[in-house]
Amino acid sequence: MSERYKVSLAKVMKEQRLQAEFLPDDAENLFIYTPEISRPGLAITGFFDYFDNERVEIFGMGEISYLEKLDVAERKSKIDDLLKRNPPAIIVTRKLDIPEELRESCKQYKVPLLTTPVMASECMASLINFLNVELAPRITQHGVFVDVYGEGVLLVGESGIGKSETAIELVKRGHRIIADDAVVIRRVSSRTLLGSSPDNIRHFVELRGVGVVNAKNIFGMGAVKEAEKIDMAIELEYWDPNRVYDRLGNGDEEMEILGNKIPKVTIPIKPGRNMAIIIEVAAMNNRQKKMGYNATEELLRRLGMDQDE
Repeated sequence: MSERYKVSLAKVMKEQRLQAEFLPDDAENLFIYTPEISRPGLAITGFFDYFDNERVEIFGMGEISYLEKLDVAERKSKIDDLLKRNPPAIIVTRKLDIPEELRESCKQYKVPLLTTPVMASECMASLINFLNVELAPRITQHGVFVDVYGEGVLLVGESGIGKSETAIELVKRGHRIIADDAVVIRRVSSRTLLGSSPDNIRHFVELRGVGVVNAKNIFGMGAVKEAEKIDMAIELEYWDPNRVYDRLGNGDEEMEILGNKIPKVTIPIKPGRNMAIIIEVAAMNNRQKKMGYNATEELLRRLGMDQDE
């Protein structure tokens, strides 16, 4: 069974700028477990066949207007039917007037009641995006993660091969480091992997022979980044004279992480090779491929060796 993740209501409130109208406990002790949220339009009419009590419920103008048209007893009954199922939180949008029966039921059933000044659609989009990242399936991968010309490049390879030293050279050339040694990778969608650093080692880089340095303090805030989409992986390995390396770049090698596949290239290391420049070129070439241009295919066409023939 895959691990379940959670995010505290306190963090949600801080990041989404939600105001508390009622909290049954300290927000740090209240948690959300799913990125899916709901508008309870059907639920407050009495249809609960597909109701998920782990979802945050968003009350917008439609829900509040419907409740206001009911008499007090019916309004209380319908709100109680919803809140006795204990959703993790109720959010009322647009700073709409909160029906007194909703306040009372939240206190009775110990359901957090929050408000936001933004529209329901904006609140939902922002909250779903935030929860998709916070609650995404994740692994920790040994490697170094850097932002090169806006491309998230994951450097992998055995310990001591020079990943951290290469990352520092890239930083000196104006790029940014995101994580060293351990990269937390989240699968935020079926097409997107997001890489970041564990909180306790963020901005620290280990250089053998020198020790641990803080990249943010040495190179400044412009040299670091909190997180980035992973666009490609580069595996560094010692040069093997008996191995035939891809010289045209048409191998279409991939790396699979959490079920998502990303482009991968293998770069052999030997004295005299400037790895930082090679990685810069690899990142720019990967961007060109995403934009529809493939230098290998063009060269083969010019040589009359079109792969489609």
